[in-house]
Amino acid sequence: MINLMYLVLTALLALNVASEILNAFKTVDASLMNSNSVIDEKNNTLFKSFKDKLNKAETKDKAEQWWPKAQKAQQLSESVSKYIDDLKLTLKKEAGYNPPKDTAFKEDDLEASTRMFVEQKKGEELRKKLEQFKKDLLAIDPEMAKEIGNALPLNVNPPANVNSEAAKGDWGYSYFHMTPTVAALTILSKFQNDVKNSEAQIVDYCHRKVGEVEFVIDQYEPLVGQSSNYLMPGQELVITAGIGAYNSASKPQVNIEGVNVTQNANGTLEGKFQVGGPGTYTKIVRIKYTNQATNKEEFKDVPVQYTVGSPTGASVSADAVKVLYIGLDNPLSVSGGNVGDERVTASIDNGELVKQGGGKYVARPRTTGKANVTLNIDGRPQAFEFRVKNVPDPVAKVGNNKGGQMGVNEFKAQFGVRADLENFVFEGVKFNVTGFTIVLTGANFPTLQFRQVKGDSFDSVRDLIEKAKQGTTVSIDEIKASGPGGTRTLAPIVFNLR
Repeated sequence: MINLMYLVLTALLALNVASEILNAFKTVDASLMNSNSVIDEKNNTLFKSFKDKLNKAETKDKAEQWWPKAQKAQQLSESVSKYIDDLKLTLKKEAGYNPPKDTAFKEDDLEASTRMFVEQKKGEELRKKLEQFKKDLLAIDPEMAKEIGNALPLNVNPPANVNSEAAKGDWGYSYFHMTPTVAALTILSKFQNDVKNSEAQIVDYCHRKVGEVEFVIDQYEPLVGQSSNYLMPGQELVITAGIGAYNSASKPQVNIEGVNVTQNANGTLEGKFQVGGPGTYTKIVRIKYTNQATNKEEFKDVPVQYTVGSPTGASVSADAVKVLYIGLDNPLSVSGGNVGDERVTASIDNGELVKQGGGKYVARPRTTGKANVTLNIDGRPQAFEFRVKNVPDPVAKVGNNKGGQMGVNEFKAQFGVRADLENFVFEGVKFNVTGFTIVLTGANFPTLQFRQVKGDSFDSVRDLIEKAKQGTTVSIDEIKASGPGGTRTLAPIVFNLR
């Protein structure tokens, strides 16, 4: 009986290990699909720029020469990518996928991929498709083939670590024999990622042959501001003035505290708000625009502060903004107007309010929404409303880069992954990266390599990173960062090494 129980326990432990492996493959597959989306977005931006150059006299000739070549690369990529999508669907059906009746399939099925890619020779068919795709890409332009042909990430050599006699000469066997369905799907996503990366390098090359994105200033607008809308005799009035220049085809998007505002005919945007009760307030104006140097969307947050008066002169103002953040010590300044501090008591209905002395308090809210700070002055209560938010998510970076193209030596010189809280009103608020998954595909990685990392350092994966070269794609996903309010999962970042 004891021996039988030992066997059962061993089997259960084996099942648990298998489950962890399957989940790891699903994580890698999701990372690859995220990377594909990033590549598609970049290519769409380049094709839009191509169309603009076709309509300009100074770039039309070159654009007409290189535009068809970029289109050819896109057509080849879309054809192979669709072929791989069809293979994925067929494989899932082999493993029990039968929509709409049954949308689940056996992720650990070892026979489906063997049957399809080895016995039915779909593996050999895939190899020939990929080889022909790479050959057709390089045939688009001979000079381009010489310049970047060796950097294309697509590699159809069999895995170097396969020593089985049966795998020799059988490409499909070496990749898919007795491979769980979810792992086979990840391998297909890896080849799909290589295809899209190859397309991206060709399109980028063609675009550079025409010229960088041009930005023409064609509109000008006076900018005039004033220091205050409410003044007393003897107070100073400061007027600032200048001229703003912008491109009429590239208008910014502006929202104030998350509310989109109306655009005027002259290109400016205007927001109107009814002010609340007494106190000092700050509204954050977020302006989104396209950086013409990098062709990436960026934003800037500009705080606009104003004060609403009170008949008694009492006020409560946040020393940072009119928002309290969960997980932070939010400094508040409290004034009783013409009443001394000893006759003022303050309380909060959401969290904790701690007096520091001399009209200074620290607020520690507990839940998002609203918080009322109530001043009791000689028995007369007066409430001041604040909004309560979570600290925003930081942005994952390697060095100062949030993804995209990066020099291979520059990437290798980096310490690891960091979390940067951009444009936050509080200074000194930090998040620490506690873990991530790194996936390397493309050049020097015919078989995708991935590892899960604890902490923020590349030390444990330095051996993989040192193998990277021009044409390698590095995806960093499942990024965990701890900071005010707990642990966050950050958006993935993808680097195409050059």
